[in-house]
Amino acid sequence: MPLPDILILAVLVVGAYLAGSVPSGLLLIRRFASIDLRTFGSGNIGATNAKRAGGWPLGLATLFLDILKGALPTGLAVLLFGRTGIPAQAGICLVAIGAFAGHLHPVYLGFKTGGKGVATAAGCFIILSHYAFLAALGMFIAATATTQRVSAGSLAAAAILPPAVYVLEGPVLATGALVISILILVRHRENIRRLLSGTEPKLTDKHR
Repeated sequence: MPLPDILILAVLVVGAYLAGSVPSGLLLIRRFASIDLRTFGSGNIGATNAKRAGGWPLGLATLFLDILKGALPTGLAVLLFGRTGIPAQAGICLVAIGAFAGHLHPVYLGFKTGGKGVATAAGCFIILSHYAFLAALGMFIAATATTQRVSAGSLAAAAILPPAVYVLEGPVLATGALVISILILVRHRENIRRLLSGTEPKLTDKHR
């Protein structure tokens, strides 16, 4: 990759991180429900806790904005670098991971109390691999509907994403998907413990 492209990539990765760092749910719930998500329910700033704090409209708005944080930087990278060739695909993956990392460790919140990254990852892979995204979405819906627990759906989607991307897009984008999926699993470690113990809150719960 020529030097100008590397500089552009560096700017895109930093910009993606800063975009991913915007705490959409925290800002929406603070503005419209006068609640600090970090001290409410699970303490997570993502869409599920936002729904519990502010109802479905604010939960869905948080979901949409968190998806957008992944889709916009990744889409811009695809527009600038294209989708073919290992250097272009590796660069796009770095931008996507940058946006995802911003949501997990937002600079605006002192690198703490970030979300779990599922919606932002979804935004990235809506751009990177439409059909792999649809496969993960189908798994998410099935697992969530069966268990009534969003975390179970998120874990199931994260598990299927890397192999789906590998089959559909090849090893480079699949490596990016694997990195993101592993980080999603790590961020859900407390949820996994609660799922195993039967204490994980259901989607319909309001204040847990």
